[in-house]
Amino acid sequence: MGYIKFDKTQLINLAYSLDKEMVRSNRSGAFSCTTIIGCNTRKYHGLLICQQPQLDGDHHVLLSKVDETIIQRDASFNLGVNKYPGSFSPKGHKYVRHFSADILPVVTYRVGGVILTKETLFVTEKDMVMIRYTLQEAHSPTRLRLQPFLAFRNLHDLSKRNIHLDTKYSAEPNGISVRLYDGYPRLYMQCSKKSAEYVHAPDWYNDLEYFHEADRGYAAQEDLYVPGFFEFPIRKGESIILSASTSEARPASLTRLFNDELKKRIPRDSFHNSLKNSASQFFVSKGDRTSIHAGFPWIDYSGRYTFISLPGLSHAAPENSLPMRVIDSMVHSMKGPWFPESYHKGQADYQAIDTPLWFFHALQHTLAGVDSKDLWQRYGGVMKRILDAYSRPDQVDLQLHENGLLHISPSSATLTWMNATSEGRPFSPRYGYVVEINALWYNALRYAIELASAGGDKEFYQRWETVAQSIEKSFTEVFWHNEGAYLADYVHDHQANLQVRPNQVIAAGLKYSPLSKNQVKQILDVAVQQLLTPRGLRSLSPRDPLYKGRYRGDVWSRDSAYHQGTVWVWPLAFFASAWIRVYGKQGKKFLKDLLKGFEETLTESGIGTVSEIFEGDPPHKACGTLSFAASLGELLRMENMLK
Repeated sequence: MGYIKFDKTQLINLAYSLDKEMVRSNRSGAFSCTTIIGCNTRKYHGLLICQQPQLDGDHHVLLSKVDETIIQRDASFNLGVNKYPGSFSPKGHKYVRHFSADILPVVTYRVGGVILTKETLFVTEKDMVMIRYTLQEAHSPTRLRLQPFLAFRNLHDLSKRNIHLDTKYSAEPNGISVRLYDGYPRLYMQCSKKSAEYVHAPDWYNDLEYFHEADRGYAAQEDLYVPGFFEFPIRKGESIILSASTSEARPASLTRLFNDELKKRIPRDSFHNSLKNSASQFFVSKGDRTSIHAGFPWIDYSGRYTFISLPGLSHAAPENSLPMRVIDSMVHSMKGPWFPESYHKGQADYQAIDTPLWFFHALQHTLAGVDSKDLWQRYGGVMKRILDAYSRPDQVDLQLHENGLLHISPSSATLTWMNATSEGRPFSPRYGYVVEINALWYNALRYAIELASAGGDKEFYQRWETVAQSIEKSFTEVFWHNEGAYLADYVHDHQANLQVRPNQVIAAGLKYSPLSKNQVKQILDVAVQQLLTPRGLRSLSPRDPLYKGRYRGDVWSRDSAYHQGTVWVWPLAFFASAWIRVYGKQGKKFLKDLLKGFEETLTESGIGTVSEIFEGDPPHKACGTLSFAASLGELLRMENMLK
């Protein structure tokens, strides 16, 4: 029995199984995502999803799914599950007897006297997924038929029946290759068994329905192309692998490749290893660039969340050099003092006030063991470039005032992490003196001064020490709310926004904070009373009239709740840092209990991982992306603090 357990009796219950999803990825940035029984419920589901830089730079679904059929004594039993309007067909879920995710996702089917297992694995460095079928039990000759469903479309779109699709295929060793549309790579589908026969029978399967998309207010029906099927005999105890890849495989080497890849996997035999297993999947290496995939399945890249998640993800990095390679890749992609915040169709967007400040935080914690003098020599020039830009008087969005604080223009109210909008209007506008921006600014200055001092850069020290001292004096004067004993979220024209949000907890939990220990304690008291949940910190106090405790409905309903009460996991690490500052070792048990509570989430939504957000109201249902880099990273950082 594995660490991550499922109720065997409930696996055939679609209400139970269809809410449980698996994400697997590899270092090349390819991934698969589907439910534990293989029925796709989102347009973001698929078995081989990989980037297409030659098209638009986005991820594209090539292989959507594979339906299996067991054939015995001229009787066929289809193990697939597909949702169509008003019905499921076929209904292969009734044959599911077991699911485990100890190392790989493994589904066990039973059809009469036949027991078949199915394991899915990604190759580390290639756009290649392998599915291994093993016949555990059979009392008469058995054949297995595999039917691939192809999409060849952008991850955010839906495939529709059309006359432009190329139905031709090329014979390959033990399989075939196809390319449905110009511009795409060929998809190679090959079997490890020589006697596997491919039968070309091109057809469209129309109106597959993805109910999660319907619930989210999106188009929810897709047509998928099935070129034909593979069929072969399989003996008791025999394992046969089907590979799907953008490059040709050597069928004779598939079994060895599968076993070699299996040895690299971190077993999910504990809470720590489950977090580490999932966290290691966010690292992506393409050529000379190493980056962080922000969230599976639909958030690709975020500069802000790269830096927020990296300190924790570094504890799960498969190679020691990966974290520094991420930082160096980010530096290489800078435009002046700014890091790319996102990419759209290959074009970088640099609109984020705080991302360069998170860079300092990432260096501070990710490379804490590196000599300060060496760090200054390597990154001092980048730090100077960033700090100089923040202090330039000709900045439109941002101004450094005489009190040492940064002031954001009211016309740029969506440049912090709380940036959800509708038709260009922000749901949570934040401008003027913004609390975590100025706390990050102070932390960046103090950290840079620390490194500059170690590197003997007196000129830098003399220039910025006076600014840091000004912040120490003005931060509390501007932000502290005496009556409530907490920090304002932002202040503009001497008017304080007093909404209780987790941004003040970030300010309290940074390594260098301009707050006194007593002020940090009072902030924590407010956070415990109004923000803290078993799944992280609410983005807004439920006492606020604008609070939204549910995250569901169409795009507008969800976006309006995104930062208005929805629970975020990643600020919990700053809460933990502040808590340890105030309570020391005596406060560890409270934090350990909080961390341990996340064990429940490992079987609730994304299996073995932690979602992006949770609803503000109990029971705090998981929402957003199934696996979020910042959630995993900051839980690992919190765990490391407690060690």
